[in-house]
Amino acid sequence: MLALPKEQQHAVHRLYQYRKSISTKPFAARGKKLVRCPWCLLGELFCTCLHREYLKTSANFMLIMYDDEVLKPTNSGRLIADLVPNTSAFLWSRTEPSKQMVDMINDPKYQPMLIFPEQYAQEGQPVIEHINQLNCSTENDNPHIIPQAKHGSSAPKIPLLILLDGSWRQAIKMFKKSPYLHKLPLLSFTPETLATYELRKGSHDFQLSTAEVAALAFHAIDEPLQGLALSAWFDLFVESSLLGRNRRLKEDIVPIQHYIDNFKQAMINANQL
Repeated sequence: MLALPKEQQHAVHRLYQYRKSISTKPFAARGKKLVRCPWCLLGELFCTCLHREYLKTSANFMLIMYDDEVLKPTNSGRLIADLVPNTSAFLWSRTEPSKQMVDMINDPKYQPMLIFPEQYAQEGQPVIEHINQLNCSTENDNPHIIPQAKHGSSAPKIPLLILLDGSWRQAIKMFKKSPYLHKLPLLSFTPETLATYELRKGSHDFQLSTAEVAALAFHAIDEPLQGLALSAWFDLFVESSLLGRNRRLKEDIVPIQHYIDNFKQAMINANQL
């Protein structure tokens, strides 16, 4: 079993440990008999922890996770925290939202954006497809829309990309019952390619996994290479998960080397000076 140093544990790891500590009974996931790595939750034979490294990015991500979502081995939100050093993670509560979470959303150093489909926007809620659209606001009555700094002025606001992590039904519930999200700009896009997530499919093709949505969000803040790196990490995760489900033999590690190599090259491209 891989012992992950404390300094390498990220927000989702910590939230996972907390959620386990308050559980009244063990979480029974599909494939519960599979011996899993306690960090990536993949089968020990197909653990990817040794390949994980951080991206260079201007973005911060915030995961608002539905109840036991953080316990699910199929959860892809943890993949964002694997690569993005400034990722925070919180359990969603309808009645008692985390003060730290709300304070972070309201912190003036951040430009918060909720990644969510336009069709669910509340009345008057701004919808954008690219971060530069925030510069075009001439009537800025919304305290959460902060014009990006112009040349020669103070540093630009830090993009804070917020994701509601759960099933689509759960994500809609979280959004509708969280008034503090209703004034945030919605970052919404219609991907040209359909969802390729093989572990948990949504009821509609536009319902991408959390990691796939985050990869698209990188393009919306002009960091496409970071998006490709996250996509490559996601592909490795999916393949490793499927191999674990099928109880493959050790020899089957060889085919996933292709995915490992793709990820490493994507990280080189994204992190190059």
